[in-house]
Amino acid sequence: MQVQTLQRALVRTVFPPRCLACGDHQVQDDFGLCGSCWGDVPFLSGLVCDSCGVPLPGESDRPEYCDECLQHPPPWNRGRAAMVYSGHARRLVLSLKHGDRQDVARPAGAWLGRVVRDILPADAVIVPVPLSRSRLRMRRYNQAALLAASLARILDRPWLPDALVRPDDTLPLEGISREDRFARLASAISVHPKRGAGLQGRSVLIVDDVMTSGATLAASTEAAFAAGAKEVCICVLARAVKDA
Repeated sequence: MQVQTLQRALVRTVFPPRCLACGDHQVQDDFGLCGSCWGDVPFLSGLVCDSCGVPLPGESDRPEYCDECLQHPPPWNRGRAAMVYSGHARRLVLSLKHGDRQDVARPAGAWLGRVVRDILPADAVIVPVPLSRSRLRMRRYNQAALLAASLARILDRPWLPDALVRPDDTLPLEGISREDRFARLASAISVHPKRGAGLQGRSVLIVDDVMTSGATLAASTEAAFAAGAKEVCICVLARAVKDA
């Protein structure tokens, strides 16, 4: 153990950790953000919609909801997001999703843990939104599963990486209406015939990287309820916000 500690110290001396976002500035800890980037990442705090995590103005001592969730209540019970999907947050998400920056998942688990602790039921099992087999082969990893694993370690909670499955690819969702997104994803996500049994009678926390319309999370939630989940909450690394 002492040898390993000395080796890590030597590596840090020769290759000091650098900012996860910009890569230019040295930081104190691995997978950290420099002061400038930390200030530029739009972390969410304060009052948010209790269903989808979008920021709301003002203060309140009771759950509040955005207009979208009041008009179209989501199928899950509660939801949170760690940051707004813009600026440095968007770059971090895209680097995790498409840039093979799997290291982003480690600090992201802590960011998710910060916002989800107050809504996480005591018996919750953590489940990622699934990728189709073809996309998983192409990307080599499921970014939502990396986030779920990191969050499970942070919170010391169980997680089921493949309780939900996506048998087929879905057509791209960019540029289509909210209604078309939900229609395209209807029944696209289902329960694993064997491993989905772990959701029976449990509270479930579904994890994804980004929430835009919520169609993917809605399909995942409906699959979890079909598997016998008694309650479903959701959390995402970043929440798309109008005019953000």
